[in-house]
Amino acid sequence: MDKSKNDVLIEIKNLKKYFPINKGFFKKDTAYVKAVDGVSFDIKKGETFGLVGESGCGKSTTGRTIIRLYDVTDGEIVFDGTELGRLSQQELKPFRKKIQMIFQDPYASLNSRMTVGDIIGEPIDIHNIASGEERQRIIYDLLERVGLSKDHANRYPHEFSGGQRQRIGIARALAVNPDFIICDEPISALDVSIQAQVVNMLEDLQKELGLTYLFIAHDLSMVKHISDRIGVMYLGKLVEVSTADGLYDNPNHPYTKALLSAIPIPDPEFSENNERVILEGDVPSPLNPPSGCRFRTRCQYAMDICAEKEPELIDLGDGHMSACHLNNK
Repeated sequence: MDKSKNDVLIEIKNLKKYFPINKGFFKKDTAYVKAVDGVSFDIKKGETFGLVGESGCGKSTTGRTIIRLYDVTDGEIVFDGTELGRLSQQELKPFRKKIQMIFQDPYASLNSRMTVGDIIGEPIDIHNIASGEERQRIIYDLLERVGLSKDHANRYPHEFSGGQRQRIGIARALAVNPDFIICDEPISALDVSIQAQVVNMLEDLQKELGLTYLFIAHDLSMVKHISDRIGVMYLGKLVEVSTADGLYDNPNHPYTKALLSAIPIPDPEFSENNERVILEGDVPSPLNPPSGCRFRTRCQYAMDICAEKEPELIDLGDGHMSACHLNNK
């Protein structure tokens, strides 16, 4: 996808989100969980940027901070030329129409006491988009757009399957005609047979409505299918960024190689010849991350410099970025 700098819709600059841990009688902040610690990337208009990594790496926190469900500890969120990180909730309201989110759990994210029609209609009411028959027409149109029918409008979330509930969540996100949608692991809670249907629908909606996605997931094979570019996160840091094909065909960072080697391959002969990279140990605590390179405690290539200096994202060419001291050897 050939896009210039002018086509950038959102820029994330050195984004940080720390959660204070309160201890002691006076509840003083004595430590911080560094969930997101200096992440930078941009997403171009009409593009899907995939964000992957192990559970606990900070990818979902990144998405929730971008949409300002969490306040920003430091850094900038520049959306279409406007910095959102320091805006008040009232100042953010016009941007709520432009940025929406699809949540991981399609049941917990829907109000069980509201009908489907009211769930989808709520953002329409909040932003005074339409009322009366026009409001109802929009709701019916959105239901049909996501593969449901207008007859479903008077039903409640518990009457639907997981895949159908996620479609309702997608319809709600589309209700305010957004430009940018954060998809926070939107298929991880769904049956495998339903996942492809939802991903294909998201792709169709993107082409039809000109949407831009941040697609957060841990299923690397599905991320490759939907993404133009992919960022790999580890313990609050971006360790590699590349086009989808570039990342899969020529991974650079040892962590990326380990993640890719874990993808099941349906061809038995090829699978036997594929070298499996087994990571030792668990992900370190974000309360006390390792010095230097955060991946060094699990990396088979770790050197002395890895403990002394944090590697920077280096451009390897064609927009392929990687943060590894091996690139400097």
